[in-house]
Amino acid sequence: MNLTDFKVLTFDCYGTLIDWETGILESLSSLLDRSSVDREQALQTFAEFESRQQAQTPDMRYADLLGHVFIQLAEHWGIDVTREQAGQFGLSIRDWPAFPDAPDALAYLKRYYKLVILSNVDRESFVGSNQRLRVEFDQIYTAEDIGSYKPDPRNFEYMLDKLGKLGYAPSAILHTAQSLFHDHVPASGFGLATAWIDRRHYKQGFGATKPPPAEVRVDFHFHSLGEMAAAHETILKA
Repeated sequence: MNLTDFKVLTFDCYGTLIDWETGILESLSSLLDRSSVDREQALQTFAEFESRQQAQTPDMRYADLLGHVFIQLAEHWGIDVTREQAGQFGLSIRDWPAFPDAPDALAYLKRYYKLVILSNVDRESFVGSNQRLRVEFDQIYTAEDIGSYKPDPRNFEYMLDKLGKLGYAPSAILHTAQSLFHDHVPASGFGLATAWIDRRHYKQGFGATKPPPAEVRVDFHFHSLGEMAAAHETILKA
């Protein structure tokens, strides 16, 4: 198996293309400045509350869901906040930065693959992120479209159904993501090949995602999307 075997790259966005941990921490600064919680612990607590809220309210828009998570975090840390502050946290998605390598790597990969988003986000919030990534995705599938959040299998069923109707079999798809919990576990369950963009390779723990429930198989392992694009280019030049 090599990177040139595929026709479609399906992407998680937040954590893979968009640096959501930086965005989350910057947007939580009004809470973190008033607490003694360290940044890694804050991300871990965020992961727990976000995952629980997604399971409880799978049809809630992600921006609204983040507002609920903000209030839960504040209560957990004993900090008084307003609903306006919670709403602002939900709206912060559009301000989360792209990883520096992502736009150029996507532009390169666009020359050889169809590019598809499968993201736990709402449509409106993704517009701001897409502007930062500076590429036109061929398809965009969001939690708002599907009515559930990854790792729910329904998200992958939806994506595979849509791509199948466009003529792409699962064997033509390489699912490309950072989160083992949200993406690699369910993608492997559907027999999809996977590329792990291991953005946290220099850190311990799982950050803003929950740990996977079991050992995870991945077919490709890169530290960045830029590294993946370079590996593809190397194959073509060989």
